[in-house]
Amino acid sequence: MAYSIAHVDDIEGTGPGGAVHFVRRELGVEAFGINWFELPPNAEGHEHDESVTGQEEVNVVVHGSGVYRVDGVDVPVQAGSILRFDPETTRVPVAGPEGMTMIGIGARRGS
Repeated sequence: MAYSIAHVDDIEGTGPGGAVHFVRRELGVEAFGINWFELPPNAEGHEHDESVTGQEEVNVVVHGSGVYRVDGVDVPVQAGSILRFDPETTRVPVAGPEGMTMIGIGARRGS
């Protein structure tokens, strides 16, 4: 098939509160990772880096606002904010009072 399509409402949420929707798996993407994250109001996401996988990531805030804690520094974000992270950078999203919805895209550098 030349394309695949999905709607986030049809992708079962996993993780705490069902916050992560694995878009890559649903669409059969092989070249990069892509996931949909929905954090409830004032919730903190998963702190991590991608040093083991070597993935560079881009996160796009599509709804709500909050901060991204990047290497211990709070960076304010809102709908329309686009962030890029080196693999070694530690980050964690923290939703504001309206919650925060993001799309995360990642691939190994040079791929």
